[in-house]
Amino acid sequence: MPLIPTFTTLGDGPPVLLLHGSGGGYRAFAPQVESLASLGFRALAWDMPGYGHSAPIEPYGRMGLAASCVALIEALAPLTGGAPLAVVGQGLGGLLAQELALRRPDLVRQLVLVATAAQVQDDDAYGRHIAQGLAWLDQGKDMQAVADLLLPRLASPLALPAGLQLARWCQSQVPAPTWRRALEAMRGFDRRAALAGIHVPVLVLAGEHDRVTPPDTARMLAEAIVGSRCVILRGAGHLPQLEQPEAFDAALIEFLRQAPPPLH
Repeated sequence: MPLIPTFTTLGDGPPVLLLHGSGGGYRAFAPQVESLASLGFRALAWDMPGYGHSAPIEPYGRMGLAASCVALIEALAPLTGGAPLAVVGQGLGGLLAQELALRRPDLVRQLVLVATAAQVQDDDAYGRHIAQGLAWLDQGKDMQAVADLLLPRLASPLALPAGLQLARWCQSQVPAPTWRRALEAMRGFDRRAALAGIHVPVLVLAGEHDRVTPPDTARMLAEAIVGSRCVILRGAGHLPQLEQPEAFDAALIEFLRQAPPPLH
């Protein structure tokens, strides 16, 4: 049985699980935890294994991370009433959200895929992003240096300065060995052939200036999932929930409110 990752929660209502990306932590969704709680949802943001106070797992890979997510959802039953959750995943969190929806559809009520992809190849933008991160680690750069180098590449020039400050801090707090393993866990991901098997409502969100998972990548992801909707957020890059939190929250809340409340 996987160890239960740590998480933060706020609010009372339909549960929404927030899965951060490789450079995150639960604080990478701090604006959304507050806004969701204020609007009648129960926000739940985890620290992925190896992040924050969550114990690392062995072996560290997509399947193990997805199993940890399942274990967390099952452990949250006293808070959620055992109801399926809306799951929001950014970057690596979006890859895990796809795995969760495909492997345990009984746990997922709605799916929001943020700045992510159906496939990661070594020669595409996502693969080059991973290779650059691994190269910095191989060069011995510490995580503060990585954050200073990485954020200008990820963010839009129109990003909210306070959001960028939080994103830079989150990245700098990730242990270097954990970040290496998270990057490696994304390599070779390919769920294109299986996405037609997702039958819950899906929203795909992307930033117009995202150079890691560009808008065309988001559109291709949405096209592979029957009935899904794609929204491109202006003035945002790879971290839209922090770069343009008001626009992100507006799209997210509108989508979440389209579904009836979960049965308890």
